[in-house]
Amino acid sequence: MATLAGPQPISGRESGSSRLRAMAAQLDWPLFLSVVAMLAFSVYVVDVATAEDIPGDPDFFVVRRVLHIGLGAIAFLALYALNPDRIARWAWVLLGGLLGALTVVFLIGTVNRGSTRWIEVGPLNVQPSEAGKLILVLVLAAVIAERAHLIGSVSLSVLALIVTAVPAVIVFLEPDLGTAMVYFAILAGVLLVAGAPWHHFAVAGAVTAMVILVVLVVLPTAGVNVLQPYQVDRLTAFVDSERDPGDSSYQLEQSKTAIGSGGALGKGPSGATQTINDFLPEHHNDFIFAVVSEMFGFVGGGGLIVLFGIIIWRAMRIAGNAISRFDQLIVAGIISMLIFQVFVNIGMTVGIMPITGIPLPLMSSGGSHTIATMAAVGVLMRIHARGRRGS
Repeated sequence: MATLAGPQPISGRESGSSRLRAMAAQLDWPLFLSVVAMLAFSVYVVDVATAEDIPGDPDFFVVRRVLHIGLGAIAFLALYALNPDRIARWAWVLLGGLLGALTVVFLIGTVNRGSTRWIEVGPLNVQPSEAGKLILVLVLAAVIAERAHLIGSVSLSVLALIVTAVPAVIVFLEPDLGTAMVYFAILAGVLLVAGAPWHHFAVAGAVTAMVILVVLVVLPTAGVNVLQPYQVDRLTAFVDSERDPGDSSYQLEQSKTAIGSGGALGKGPSGATQTINDFLPEHHNDFIFAVVSEMFGFVGGGGLIVLFGIIIWRAMRIAGNAISRFDQLIVAGIISMLIFQVFVNIGMTVGIMPITGIPLPLMSSGGSHTIATMAAVGVLMRIHARGRRGS
């Protein structure tokens, strides 16, 4: 595997501005500007959507949003400066660290709404499972690239499945079904680009369908509940959202009302009644797309989707110019992570996907999610710089 530093080395005698110019010259600017635009837009939306949420402290959520983006910028720079090949050498250590962090959550984690996902670190609530998404991408890419001669074999696909399933099961037990689903989406994307045979995916799909049937139908009939009742309600509410609009389907109905009322151009921040009157739960987090659509209509929601499209397009170009299979697999994992989260999040706000608590990348106000996503963008930029140098 080729080892290459991304941005060219700069003499210590050169100024800091020269170093920054050298780094900036190797950025993928369409990707970078799309990410910056989305983050700036998220700050504005969170600001106007949450101004009345905390009496006496209208800036509570927007200040935290800015703080999280600042920490994300540090993570972006750190990953942009880090040679991915060095990460590959520590793949199993990274996986062990992830499993350890996920386990520690059960011991000292903070319980919120029945879930134990966060560890308090000063003023911040750290969610290891969010960092686990990027760690899993890096580990899977390293494991598969190191065993390139086994691509297409059952043994390699099973190994990748085990590497994914162990942390995913721990995350599922927190319980956090949405993030566990993202882990498997990452696995699918990496294996697809690696060249796993189609029948491996067919078998995996059949097994997944059987597991869903057993968990949602067979075991509950026998009196064994794997999922919490609220999880089952949220997963099935989108099938018939009118059956219980006052409980499990409340979020979905309010989201659809907000999106529909926005029309073509939206009602503006002051006219977004579903948002500012708190009819729409989690309007700064999981349902922020509904907020955007209510305030800025089809144009605003469509513009957001266009920005995501640019990010995915540039990531695909980076994958096409990658200098190694390892780099290519990393980008494939990041693309899969982003596409799955965007599709499921927007899908659940309009009623075509189950509500799983998956945030919208770069828009939802979750701190750990924002930091992890910006770190992933840093990895993309590093691989882009390596591809430009072409050696």
